Amino acid sequence: MQRIANRVLLGLAGLLLVVLGGSVLAIGLGVEPPSWWIHDGRHDVLLSDADRARWRADGWWWPAVIAALAVAVLLALWWLTAVLRRRRLAEVLVDTGDGEGALLRGRALEGVLTAEAGALDGVRGAQASLIGRRSTPEARVRLLLEPHAAPAETLTGLTAEALAHAKDSAGLTSLPAEVHLRAAKHAAERVN
Repeated sequence: MQRIANRVLLGLAGLLLVVLGGSVLAIGLGVEPPSWWIHDGRHDVLLSDADRARWRADGWWWPAVIAALAVAVLLALWWLTAVLRRRRLAEVLVDTGDGEGALLRGRALEGVLTAEAGALDGVRGAQASLIGRRSTPEARVRLLLEPHAAPAETLTGLTAEALAHAKDSAGLTSLPAEVHLRAAKHAAERVN
């Protein structure tokens, strides 16, 4: 969802900047603007002195401008932190028993977990990701089930095999998992 929102917001901002900047550049180069456009010609300014000072005497003007700019800055900061925040776990801390520990790449553990989950009977596709802290990771697994698959059996197999192997290989005391099951679409069978 966030990926879609990022693309839409960036696309709208880019389109707005290209349209406004391109039109100002075109008019500055001598293209005749349409009658409804915000400025009239090559030597016209975007905001006249009268436009800039129109509401200056009103008491609501400056608080409204400052509030709008503050909201814009807060939204931009929220968006920036949401984009920069890592969702996936980069590494998992493995207890080696010597007090130091070793680091296991999160993508490697995700790959193995995905491969084992995908090899289960009745699973058409699997995707696994690790979240949380490196000392206490959590797994998110998405499974696309074949039409003949039994969800309870698939979930039991995932817990007993793939998640148990991942937990044991990383030396974790527990590996909580959130599993999303989805049925694969299939064509209707014809009966003669």
